[in-house]
Amino acid sequence: MTTALTRNPWAGFALRRCWRLLVSLAVLVTASFAMIHLIPGDPVRAALGTTASPALVAAEKHSLGLDQPLLSQYVTFLGNLFRGRLGESISTQLPVSQIISSRLPATLEIAVPAFVLILLTAIPLGMSAAVLTKDGRRRRGELAFTTATGLLGAVPEYLLAVGLVAAFAVALPIFPAASQGGPSSYVLPVLSLTVIPAAVLSRIVRVETLRVLGEDYMRTARAKRLPARLHYLRHALPNLLTSSLTLGGMLFTSLLAGTVLIENVFAWPGLGATIVTAITQKDYPLVQGIVLVYGSASLLITFAVDMALGLADPQSTIRGS
Repeated sequence: MTTALTRNPWAGFALRRCWRLLVSLAVLVTASFAMIHLIPGDPVRAALGTTASPALVAAEKHSLGLDQPLLSQYVTFLGNLFRGRLGESISTQLPVSQIISSRLPATLEIAVPAFVLILLTAIPLGMSAAVLTKDGRRRRGELAFTTATGLLGAVPEYLLAVGLVAAFAVALPIFPAASQGGPSSYVLPVLSLTVIPAAVLSRIVRVETLRVLGEDYMRTARAKRLPARLHYLRHALPNLLTSSLTLGGMLFTSLLAGTVLIENVFAWPGLGATIVTAITQKDYPLVQGIVLVYGSASLLITFAVDMALGLADPQSTIRGS
């Protein structure tokens, strides 16, 4: 087995990444299970309220399995998890998996377009800024770019969302301020998720592009007097792929977290708004299920990025893993 992995570095790389993913998922599952036991006091009493009768509290604990030994609870939790059962919501008495499946599409409907818009905006903007300001040219343009992107990158997403609502839903009633309706209702939430990451990513792309343009193979390509379009698209852009993949995975993970704030600003019926409501209502099974979904999505995105990097740049990625 060891000899086979030595002869096939890609197989060894994939096996190591799969093992890391499994270990990370095990840690996530254990942490989400322990979450309800680490809450100070009685979580069931806190969820049902101080006026709930002892019999009702005991019945709820029994339905959640909290009256069993800790090891038995963990084994039952794992078994239910493998069967796709995440328990029932304390507040609605509906299956947690049903609530998540009904709210997840709304989150993806703003997160995925925002991610695509970030890439379509930041990569051309960052590359254009690098080309126009390389070798110390256009100092004023460089200063304007770095200042604007730096200021935008420093604005909290919550304040940006409130500002967009004030400008384009109150002062100029062009777009709706809340709820999920027609196509116009997607504009402000998607922009709120797009502007800040696009500003940050464009700065990073500019720096990476300047580094690539200074490499020896780029000087060779310029010496061949290739057309500018081929010079940048065929030689510069592919060499930005490694950093772009890494940053893209990090961006999509941060977008999922950012939806928690944005959905609450725009009353968007997604997982972000649901987890805030569940925390407020002390609906711990629902919080537990959403944490599992967010954590698993983050780990799977990281795993996919690692695999993509291994395919795009096998020499440095696989050897350095």
